[in-house]
Amino acid sequence: MLKIDTHYPNAKAIEFCHAMKHSQRPKYVLGRTSYAQSICKALQIEGFIDEFTDETNYMDKPIVPIDLIPDNALVVSSVIGKPLIAEKRLSQFQFDSLDYYSFYKYSGLPLQQIMFWEGMQEDIRKNYEKYVWIYEKLHDKTSKNQFYHIINFRLSYDLNYMRGFEDQEDKQYFEHFLALQEENESFADIGAFDGYTSEVFIRHSPNFDKIYIFEPEQSNMLRAKQRLAHYNNIEFHQIGLSDKRETLKFDINGSSSSINSRGEISIHVDRLDAIIQDKITFLKMDIEGFESNAIEGAKETIKKYHPRLAISVYHKKDDFWKIPEQVLRIREDYDIYLRHYTQGISETIMFFMPKKGTR
Repeated sequence: MLKIDTHYPNAKAIEFCHAMKHSQRPKYVLGRTSYAQSICKALQIEGFIDEFTDETNYMDKPIVPIDLIPDNALVVSSVIGKPLIAEKRLSQFQFDSLDYYSFYKYSGLPLQQIMFWEGMQEDIRKNYEKYVWIYEKLHDKTSKNQFYHIINFRLSYDLNYMRGFEDQEDKQYFEHFLALQEENESFADIGAFDGYTSEVFIRHSPNFDKIYIFEPEQSNMLRAKQRLAHYNNIEFHQIGLSDKRETLKFDINGSSSSINSRGEISIHVDRLDAIIQDKITFLKMDIEGFESNAIEGAKETIKKYHPRLAISVYHKKDDFWKIPEQVLRIREDYDIYLRHYTQGISETIMFFMPKKGTR
């Protein structure tokens, strides 16, 4: 049974937030993120800390070297992706500090909501039986343990639940239980970005049959083609995948580029089933919240070829249970694994492995 812990108030964080709002102590923010901007708009701060820039000002505030921050200062870390690394750095100094997750929860200020979390707490409470269902479906102890920590982290905003996780995006998508073979594998890289994931696939399966690259953004596609130029049997499709053929707005934002009604360019999307009819043995999908649409457009491929699946499940509040429900409606004969590859909010992947004897 999935355990939802009792989450007690963090007295130290509450005290820090009160001091941040009401004391005369000097106040700083680590990082120059959108979360840092929201703190600066809500509070009067002295400046920012950023050890990775030569710039001296940000939002009309000075960027101050960390070793010049006074010992009586209060520092909020706006680092979301690698918060434990930021915490370790801040702990080397005498000033008091707090992570953004706790500051958001306890400050009561109108701060930016943490990306991908909006409505998640309500969904867990409303659909708790769905979370229990997918927890029970997870195939190994590691999956269950990571799921427990992720869910409780999202409910509590308590960074302690992420201790033990590491930043392992370089290992993402390629777990030992995939049992990729050196030959006779065909890979669909959906949301290929610059082709790095396909390059890693080639290391595992050097004598692969075929790779299908799907990346709608032109500059990313050019980089993917350059990266993979010396390999054969790769098809490049500068198109997005969905459940129907249409033209949509697209927001360019590096590896987080996504379909968005306010996007600055238009892209074409179509169904995987309409583009590829050949066998696929491994399908990876990380397309910033459009996964469910793309699964719907790939259901005939999934039904016919029963490929391994690696699908991102962290972009929407109900991805954790809706995506496995959707996949298992197409084919029931999958074992499900889950792995999380950062210390923070992103890169949770759900793997669907064909049950033994069903391929």
